[in-house]
Amino acid sequence: MRTLAELAEALRALRRRHARRRRDGELTYRALAARTGWSIAAVAEYLTGQTLPPTDRFDILVALLGATPAEQGALATARDRVAEHRRVPRESGRGRRTVIPRQLPADVFAFTGRAAQLARLDALLTEADPAGTAVVISAVSGTAGVGKTSLAVHWAHRAAGRFPDGQLYLNLRGYDPGQPMSPGDALARLLAATGVPEAEIPVGVEERAARYRTQLADRRMLVLLDNAGGVEQVRPLLPGGSSCTVLITSRDSLAGLVARDGARRIDLDPLPPAEAVTLLGNLIGPRTADEPDAVAQLARLCAGLPLALRIAAERAAAYPANPLAALVAELTDRRHRLDLMDAGDDPHAAVTAVFSWSLRHLPAPTARTFRLLGLHPGPDFDRYAAAALADVDLTDAGRELAALARAHLVQPATADRYAMHDLLRAYAAQLADAEETDESRRAALSRLFDLHLAAVSAAIDVLHPADRRKDAVPTPVAAVPEFADPAAARAWLDAQRPALVAAAGYALDSGWPGHASSLSNVIYRYLEGGHFLDALAVHGYARRAAEEAGDDTGQAHALVDLGSAYLALSRFDLAADHFQQALTRYERTGDLAGQARALADLGKLERRRGRHESAATFIHRALALAELGGDDTGHAQALMDLGFIETERGRYDEAVAYHRQALARAGRIGHRLGEAAALLNIGLVELRSGRYDEAVDDLRRALTMFRVLGNRTGEAAALSHLGNAYTSLDDPEQAIVHLNLAQEIVLDSSDREGQSWVLNGLGEAAYATGRSADALDLHTEALAIAVEIDVHEPQARAHRGLGRAYAALDDLDRARHHLALALDRYRELQSREADQVQTLLNALDSN
Repeated sequence: MRTLAELAEALRALRRRHARRRRDGELTYRALAARTGWSIAAVAEYLTGQTLPPTDRFDILVALLGATPAEQGALATARDRVAEHRRVPRESGRGRRTVIPRQLPADVFAFTGRAAQLARLDALLTEADPAGTAVVISAVSGTAGVGKTSLAVHWAHRAAGRFPDGQLYLNLRGYDPGQPMSPGDALARLLAATGVPEAEIPVGVEERAARYRTQLADRRMLVLLDNAGGVEQVRPLLPGGSSCTVLITSRDSLAGLVARDGARRIDLDPLPPAEAVTLLGNLIGPRTADEPDAVAQLARLCAGLPLALRIAAERAAAYPANPLAALVAELTDRRHRLDLMDAGDDPHAAVTAVFSWSLRHLPAPTARTFRLLGLHPGPDFDRYAAAALADVDLTDAGRELAALARAHLVQPATADRYAMHDLLRAYAAQLADAEETDESRRAALSRLFDLHLAAVSAAIDVLHPADRRKDAVPTPVAAVPEFADPAAARAWLDAQRPALVAAAGYALDSGWPGHASSLSNVIYRYLEGGHFLDALAVHGYARRAAEEAGDDTGQAHALVDLGSAYLALSRFDLAADHFQQALTRYERTGDLAGQARALADLGKLERRRGRHESAATFIHRALALAELGGDDTGHAQALMDLGFIETERGRYDEAVAYHRQALARAGRIGHRLGEAAALLNIGLVELRSGRYDEAVDDLRRALTMFRVLGNRTGEAAALSHLGNAYTSLDDPEQAIVHLNLAQEIVLDSSDREGQSWVLNGLGEAAYATGRSADALDLHTEALAIAVEIDVHEPQARAHRGLGRAYAALDDLDRARHHLALALDRYRELQSREADQVQTLLNALDSN
């Protein structure tokens, strides 16, 4: 078992077995609380899967429930597995997990020397107050290839235990030939790593920086910022509190950081001759003892630079039968040639000579792949990208990448992906400029961009087969990944997303604006699934490309996609402005399907603001245009939108009629996601109209379909509604199991509105089990989220839940206050729920 729900079910099975054996009924929550001294609420949370018990409490609990010694051991192992899988050692509130990041790259193999610098870093921690009352910023500066990152990562691993709240790592790419990471992008990545859902990451840099400082306040964390380009790139990334340590590497001295922010600079020189020789001995092996003069000369030729030393050592290790002196003679000759060409003025002549020497020993096709990889605009790449750039088949690309990795000219980044040191990337790009023609370089990048479009298109066809803009996608000459199922398609998109975003920006600025527009058109549905900040970037590039080309249709597509991202981020005014601009352009071009989508999106915006009449007007217009234009997908979606409005109004017969029409139309066109959504909505209507068994059946069908499609948003909604159905069926334990599963998804997918729905559901389940105080906490958090993002029905539901909980706790004044607010909200929504709330108020007033 790997989930908290499965572990809780195992505990409940023990509890049932205990009751059968003792014949005196189950151990009640109250009885377990009395025996342990824990609260009844804590016991309930452990047995319903709402909270993972601490290790000591878990051991006590399984023993009380009658587990045998063997079962206790197996369950303890299962509990540890669940804790590792969830990666949630601590909880912060009911609905928000505190993530403890462990982002450090792997420690450096055969790290050698730097004793003085390591001691200095240790001393900086000692100089700070042990409780963490000082920010220590160490700017590890030095020339390229001198080992700044190796030192920082090695020390960070040694010191990791001093930072119980985690270690963040970010490569700022300050000296990459491509675009360095902007402070805004860096902050977004750091916030995500600390557990901030993407939908909560602010849009502006200053707002992101403020949220980042809040996230790190009072946490003992290490932040390693690698390859910083300058002070202005780094300064927004500094925590505001006094409990974190920041370690920064840069070729720049970062003098402004030292002067203004109190940074302590540690300068790195090349390794001393003795340490350089030791590193070569560790890397090459015992044969270095037989040729000490050659090893010393090799260290000198590499100028003591660890990057050059490691590449040279790989060349030596690759030819164990050759004397080291012969290899040194080759490198000496190569270095002499470069010195002649550069008049000895190149400060990186040593490392460049080693690169050149190493590359010279590779087959010509592999060397060409290396230099063409210097053109890749993203932070990392896979063998498909290498095959496209080099115009080779996939097998050859994989073989060449393996050869380059063995030579330390590329390095594995993650599974099936590779990266390059920024100095190597710059060297590869220089070689491409010098040895490839303009036509050759342009052809290589065109093949890469065509691959991107074809692969994204293939992935989207698997994820959303009936719902992609059917723009013409170039037929690539390179191999394209094949996706067996939605999970494989989504995994590829997730891994490729940073490279795709980088490529879109590069393409726009470098003569391929059509690529930026086309990528936006094929990837928009995937980005709508929770990658809202990347959506703003990609669709922003597409909008610029379309504006420069005077393309109204392209502008409209980009504007409507930008509006959807702003809507997901609850930036309603910006969303409305973009939807209106898109609608104007669609009207100008006569694009009926586009007009329908823009109108439908305006309707969704109005519905989320609680303006049902206005929402229905927009969606009826969208429905008419979709029907006129023969857009079956848009037609089905508009029917569902109307059905959802009628559901919120309490007009259940009308709602079901709309949803069943949508279900039939989606089935006719093979729109599987539309079918699942229609079943979900029918289940919701059945739930609200009191037909709970029918609701469970339809919601389970929808859940199965969403899981097959890999649609996590739909899965979360189905689980949430199922949880509510089980609460209504007087099975709160099953309700909590389903709601907890939904909560994991909405937290991971950044679905803020979904979080408010799930928290309200958990509050209602807590109320049903007599945990009114817990219900207060859950509904309070749901209300805070709903108010923050300005969605009205979850606000009404939270107020109703708070009113019931306060009434159960005999706080009748607060109960009346919240029920009155719920009544106002439901009346504004024209919802049938208003009658139920009025009944609750009447009951209070009669007491």
